[in-house]
Amino acid sequence: MNIRFYNTLSRSVEDFKPIEPGVVRMYHCGPTVYDYVHIGNFISFMLGDLLRRFFEFAGYDVVQVMNITDVGHMTEDDLADGGGDDKMKLAAERLNLDPLQVARHFTDAFVEDAKLLGIKVADDHATHMPHATANIDAMIALIEKLIANGHAYATEDGAVYFDVATFPDYGRLSGNTLDALQSGAGGRVSDEHQAGKKHPADFLLWKADDKHLMKWDSPWGVGYPGWHIECSAMALGTHSALAGKPVEVIDIHTGGEDNIFPHHECEIAQTCGATGNQSFANYWLHQRHLMVEGAKMSKSKGNFYTLRDLVARGVEPAALRYELLRTHYRANTNFTLKGLEDSTKAVARLRAFAAKAPAPDGPVELKLQTPIEQRFAEALADDLNTSAALGELFSWINATPEPTAADVAALRRIDHVLGVLDPPEVSSAVHATGLSDAEVEEKIAQITAARASKDYATSDAVRDELLAAGIEVRLSKDGATWSRKITFD
Repeated sequence: MNIRFYNTLSRSVEDFKPIEPGVVRMYHCGPTVYDYVHIGNFISFMLGDLLRRFFEFAGYDVVQVMNITDVGHMTEDDLADGGGDDKMKLAAERLNLDPLQVARHFTDAFVEDAKLLGIKVADDHATHMPHATANIDAMIALIEKLIANGHAYATEDGAVYFDVATFPDYGRLSGNTLDALQSGAGGRVSDEHQAGKKHPADFLLWKADDKHLMKWDSPWGVGYPGWHIECSAMALGTHSALAGKPVEVIDIHTGGEDNIFPHHECEIAQTCGATGNQSFANYWLHQRHLMVEGAKMSKSKGNFYTLRDLVARGVEPAALRYELLRTHYRANTNFTLKGLEDSTKAVARLRAFAAKAPAPDGPVELKLQTPIEQRFAEALADDLNTSAALGELFSWINATPEPTAADVAALRRIDHVLGVLDPPEVSSAVHATGLSDAEVEEKIAQITAARASKDYATSDAVRDELLAAGIEVRLSKDGATWSRKITFD
């Protein structure tokens, strides 16, 4: 099977060739854990998850690393060397907590939310999700190497900058040029960040600031790292630790399209500047933006949603996962109530198909065993064409009214990529308001028992209680089923 991806670095679709046959090493820019993650962030993390699941489905061994940013990400992150204030510092002040307490809380919330969305997070996620604050020594060592290699310099006030003029390929990923950045490049360079810099586009690797809430000793003074150096240090260090040998070039790096410049451009420059290699990642894949009802998501417009917001409004995480997956990653996703309703129906249809025959015993063996699996995989091999893959899947389902156990087994293997057949338990903490899934199931059992004993008054009372909590109950001769009512205020 010939796998092809659009590579942002070359601006073309390329055949995928792993560095090590049968193994794929990936790095994904993860969350900054200062608040609950919104769905615009999650769609970017879903790209990494889709890649991982597809490669596993196609028979590859996958080593996936996604960082946790818990220091150094500035509010003005369109500036190459950062601007404004540290997001973790602001969150700590807003919540009146220690920054590490903030990080722990929102990291735990992110992991819980990610699992609900079917994003594969290992139980030992710390080994594959390095935290910036746990890798400061590695960042300092990388900065020292850049200085030794002539790619970075320290200023009198304790700042360390990467010298973009020493890296001729700077701008290759984003298309920016040093001449454009010299004059400000659309506001990306501001006067307040120019003191001691050789070039306006030189970006911050370390900032001395002994008043900052999160700070560490360094050869340049007490301070904290720049945002970009964190990912380079964590990507190289974690992949090397997992491989048991030095890893200086990985196969794939992903992120949102807003990461292309400055974040990923700077990652390439500093990583290659430290290693001496011409490449950091061979393939760069970027997720396009998510819109809400055709508009940019923003709190001021009232269309800003976290997973927890949507779950409280009756959205099942599997339906949201399906909705975020069905649009090609290089097209803007328009998140709508109608789309969610359609995705909810699609997930229900897949589950109904799977219920028509017994599920296979034991874990699913990932091997392309049937024509539909092959067609599904071939569609995804074409630059992750999820729309075509789902089209193949539902054409097959339409043509298979009475599925056999073998058909259900094939769907189960395909669901290794989709991740929607088995709904996870959603806790009341994630719901934020209302009842947890387990609590709803208890009340459904009460309805079933009351109807069996012909106590219809009790059955109706419990049903009304659920309806008031946003739970729709459907009764039939086969029993009671339920779903959360989807509402957008």
